Amino acid sequence: MIASFYCDHLHADLRIRLQYAAVFEKEDPKLRYLPLAVQQKQIIVTCNYEARRHGLYKLQRVTEAQKKCPDAIIVLGEDLTRFRNASRDNYNFLRGFAWSGKAERLGFDEVFIDVTDMVDYNLEILNPNSLQSSFFYLSRNDPTLGFDYDCSKVCGHAVSREPVDSLVDRDRSSLYMRLVIGSHLARHLRHQLEEHQGYSSTVGISTSKLISKLVGNVNKPKGQTTLLPPYSITDEAESNVTSFLDELDIGQIPGIGFKSAQKIQNHVLARPAAFDAGLVYGGTKENVKVKDVRLFPSMGVELLEKLLGGSGAPKDIAIKAWRLINGIDNSEVANAREVPQQISIEDSYIRLDAMAEVEKELRMLSRSLLSRIRTDLSYVDDRDQPLDEGESAERAVDGTVSSRQWLAYPKTLRLTTRPRPPLNPDGTRSRTFNRISRSCDMPSLVLNLSSSVADSSEMLVHETLIPLFHKLHPEKSGWDLSLMNICAANIALTAASSRDGAGRDISKMFKTQEHVLKDWKIVETNVAAPFESEPAAVDEHNLGARATEPDTAIEGVSDSDEVDGFVDAVEESQDDENTWQSDDEVSGPKHVCPKCELALPIFAMTAHERFHELAE
Repeated sequence: MIASFYCDHLHADLRIRLQYAAVFEKEDPKLRYLPLAVQQKQIIVTCNYEARRHGLYKLQRVTEAQKKCPDAIIVLGEDLTRFRNASRDNYNFLRGFAWSGKAERLGFDEVFIDVTDMVDYNLEILNPNSLQSSFFYLSRNDPTLGFDYDCSKVCGHAVSREPVDSLVDRDRSSLYMRLVIGSHLARHLRHQLEEHQGYSSTVGISTSKLISKLVGNVNKPKGQTTLLPPYSITDEAESNVTSFLDELDIGQIPGIGFKSAQKIQNHVLARPAAFDAGLVYGGTKENVKVKDVRLFPSMGVELLEKLLGGSGAPKDIAIKAWRLINGIDNSEVANAREVPQQISIEDSYIRLDAMAEVEKELRMLSRSLLSRIRTDLSYVDDRDQPLDEGESAERAVDGTVSSRQWLAYPKTLRLTTRPRPPLNPDGTRSRTFNRISRSCDMPSLVLNLSSSVADSSEMLVHETLIPLFHKLHPEKSGWDLSLMNICAANIALTAASSRDGAGRDISKMFKTQEHVLKDWKIVETNVAAPFESEPAAVDEHNLGARATEPDTAIEGVSDSDEVDGFVDAVEESQDDENTWQSDDEVSGPKHVCPKCELALPIFAMTAHERFHELAE
């Protein structure tokens, strides 16, 4: 058996109440006190808590919801733009608190934050003799930035097999104190999010992403929960991690997907679990708890490998599932990414079996995808230079031109479908969630910002997506799709400021060099007109190898007047004590120009003579 163990990292899982309904409620605060539901197709995808009190629930059919609550306000939620924008704004706000930069977004409404360094710093400077008057430092550099808190008790709810008061009196271990400090930081983040962003949240605090996510589900909405020690199984006590997980259904464990959970349930029950017919996407009426699985005879990695392994199964799926069942999750919170790893658009259908309808849907999906790619992966660059080829003009203000540039670009295009299985002999249809997909390199037309989204999507459909669809479904008819998905994957940064970058485009540096350096360009002024003259004798000692070549002298112009700006600049730099000089300039032999009497190293004399020739 694998025992639960203590992990050194402290995580806060903030479940922001960024339901579709919450976004509408922020736009119109009056909706907070009315039953509100969001509709996509003929399904209620989410609803607020007031609607739930009236009997509405997620994935309920619209007709049923209207019968259940005739006064419910049902709004369309097909366009996800407002939700994506709200999710991105909240994520950027929260990751600003993370010293380590480790803030990982999961879906629209969930953010993992690794607060280990912040908690450890405050634990080191904590005064154990004055816990009730503690101060949380939000910055290492600014001691005034922070908040007061009572470190003698956990903030919010706590999960423990023993009364929290007795645990407080007995356990002052490092883990317990770190969890207490983390709970007060979580409260501060919740209040800041609601004050500045207008969204409430639910938080779970623990030492792994798995436990913090699950424990955050205990006190919804607007609550926070901390799983207290012990985290390890000892002779004296059982792990709180084990006792907490044991009461959950196996299908609730993140990382164990629906199909894997179904296989485990069927094995433990020794028969297929009964489905709840009321759910559109299926659920089970029977609960198989984690404890039932963990203590099932012969349950372990080998048995899970037989149940979950096989062709197409992820590598090490059995050991991963067994670790999760025992509460072990070593995955770290990913560093904040400037751009997503992939962008996808999908839609589901009651019936899609005609090529004309497929083409229509592909056109709609591709337009949405290209719009999102341009919004999320490009930026507007304001400048007063003409546009380069392939750049897209946004606007012109006060003579400046705004062009849209790529911040990152996708390398791969993937088309995914979910065909329905054929009817069984008895007229029923087997339930399936299997998807099939085909990928190819991202066509260059997608990256052409000078073309409109409508034109690019039209070309993308006919030149790439329809051929990919025919590879997935070579037969002309007979297929019936319940879902289609278009994904832009393998997104790489255009600038190589990180290991994910694909290299900088330095061509623009040379193209704009003349414009950028115009303020530092040396302009030759007050140069006397040249006069014809006889070749003058040249000092062989001063010019070395160039002594045998004739040179020209300028009559009527003194040595110091030949190029006023250049001479003045040289003299000024020689008097400046802070001017950086190379080793050659400091210690190398010097030669004096016979025309301007400037002392220069030997290697610079040829170029210096050329300067005088051009001036003449």
